[in-house]
Amino acid sequence: MAICFCAFTVFSLMPLLVSGAFLPAPLNITVLSTNMKHLLIWRPVLKPGEAVNYSVEFQGEYERDYANDSWIAIGECTDISVTQCDITGDVAATVSYNLRVRASSGSQASQWAILNGFNRVTTTLIPPMMTVTADGYHLLVEFEYLGLAFEYWIVYWRKGKEHKAYHKTLKGSSTAVHLENMEAGMEYCVKARIYAEAINRYSSFSKVQCVTARVGNTIWITLVPLFLVIFVVAVMTLLLIARKICQICQYSCFPNESLPNILKLSESPAKMFHHQTEEMEKSDESVHVLSSAELLLHSWIQETLCEMKAPVLPSIP
Repeated sequence: MAICFCAFTVFSLMPLLVSGAFLPAPLNITVLSTNMKHLLIWRPVLKPGEAVNYSVEFQGEYERDYANDSWIAIGECTDISVTQCDITGDVAATVSYNLRVRASSGSQASQWAILNGFNRVTTTLIPPMMTVTADGYHLLVEFEYLGLAFEYWIVYWRKGKEHKAYHKTLKGSSTAVHLENMEAGMEYCVKARIYAEAINRYSSFSKVQCVTARVGNTIWITLVPLFLVIFVVAVMTLLLIARKICQICQYSCFPNESLPNILKLSESPAKMFHHQTEEMEKSDESVHVLSSAELLLHSWIQETLCEMKAPVLPSIP
């Protein structure tokens, strides 16, 4: 009877040995959640001489209630060798999530280790890392970038006048922001906290940081604008003087004198040449050639006229 029971036990456990069910499941599954960044971690599974990989899946409210209690694999955390998985992008709603991890080695796979009921509303909010500086007489503050899900609530004041503190809110800023124009030699202080709108929670305030505006820069801050104005005026004056000198030189070397009227052409040279050609043609047509008989007749007439006009002198006895 005992032999039959042992044989039955061995044959009953055979499928489990083949399927690798004896590969232990990961232990101590937990989520480290700070400022809405969620990291699932677990203890490693040890198997001497062989590598062990891990796969992570999650189940949200929709999968539990409307998708037949299904699970969704996290692609970035499938068959990974590390013992952590960033689940920030997968638990993106303020509802309860279930998470599970399984180990695998070769053809063997462990049972799922399950963590139930994680909600991002339980994340730990800590004050932001902050840097306060005095750039001349400008009070500046710069924060670490936590993403667009956060607002920075800033409180600043001049030391000794805490009752007159000022408030300012920034949305996901990653650059230095101007807060206040400082008075020379005065000390200003700043503190800040973050607000997560998705879960409607605030962090505590950061430690107060104070800076002092240096007095040595006062004269420079006063004189630099004055020097700039003087420089611009000087440049404009030099340009006007240079322009006037150029105008004087141009008038002296190349005066702008007009031609006398007699030298001005009333018509274009082409028209004048055309008129002269027409006049020459007309003068050629008026020339009349006389014959030899007509020349003798004209000569006799001229001589006769001359004799008639000449006075007759009396004869002397």
